[in-house]
This record gives sequence, C-alpha cells and structure tokens, in this order.
Amino acid sequence: MDTMTMTKLAGGFCGAFLIFLLGKWAAEEIYHVGGHGDHAQAYVIDTGVEEDAGAEEEVSFEEVLASADVAKGAKVFKKCTACHKIEDGANGTGPYLYGVVGRDIAEEATGFGYSAAMGGTEGDWTADNLNAFLEKPKDWIDGTSMGFSGLKKIEDRANVIAYLDSLDD
Repeated sequence: MDTMTMTKLAGGFCGAFLIFLLGKWAAEEIYHVGGHGDHAQAYVIDTGVEEDAGAEEEVSFEEVLASADVAKGAKVFKKCTACHKIEDGANGTGPYLYGVVGRDIAEEATGFGYSAAMGGTEGDWTADNLNAFLEKPKDWIDGTSMGFSGLKKIEDRANVIAYLDSLDD
C-alpha cells in the first residue's frame, strides 16, 4: 500500500463519519425544533383507573421516627463514618456526633471549628432539624462545608436520628 491509498482510506472514513454526524444533527433538529415530544397524546384510552391512584400517602416524619430502628440506623450511619466519629470529643473531618440530638446547632464540638454558615445558624439539633439537614445539607444550611449529598429516604434519616439519639441515652 502506498501513501495515496492510505490517504484515500482515511479520507473515506472521515467523510463517512462527517455524514453520520451531520445526519444525526439533522435528525435531532427535525425532531426537537417542532416540539414533537412536548404535546399530549391525540387519543387516550380510558381504563377507568385514575392517574394518581399509584401515589403513596405521605407519612409524617414523627410517625416514621416513632417506628425507627436503631440497628438499621447504625448500618446507614456507616456512610457518615468517613467524616464523623461517635465518641465524645473525637473529631474527624467533621465534628463528633455524640450527643448531637438536642445540642445547639451553633455550639461547636470540642476542638472542631464550624464553617461560618453553620456557626451562624440558630436553634437546636431537634429531630425535625436533623431530618431537614440530613435530607440535603447544602439546601438547609446554605454555605455549609459539609459535602454530603444527603439521605433521600425518610426511613433512613429517621433510623440515623434514632441511632444518634440512642448513643448518649
């Protein structure tokens, strides 16, 4: 094979790839510009079932917390052990969490300096405040340095709070 043949082969592959990409782009423009995916169905079959029948009833946090399992909370808390310790006074990347339930939010754990956002927050770490914080920390305290994304399931949050509350009797 000489260099001219190699050049023709490379040009052929590049041309085919270019045609493929242009075809893909054209197909996306044709489909999305017209808004074809944004309208209601033209014909709906009535099945007799309401659309929101599959939605679950929302249970209050107090009910979930009342039935929380400390052992399951200990398992879920393993996600937190990368940064937090449960021994009194033993800080990690984050503050120790021994006795955190009922503690003042702005009260710094011994030997740990909170961020300005956390230190300026009023109130106590009640079960409701912990629930809101553990759901998505960055949304509850804007500017917190805690990088955890949160616990999505309400049962997991309730179990962790019950576990933390059981540590200091």
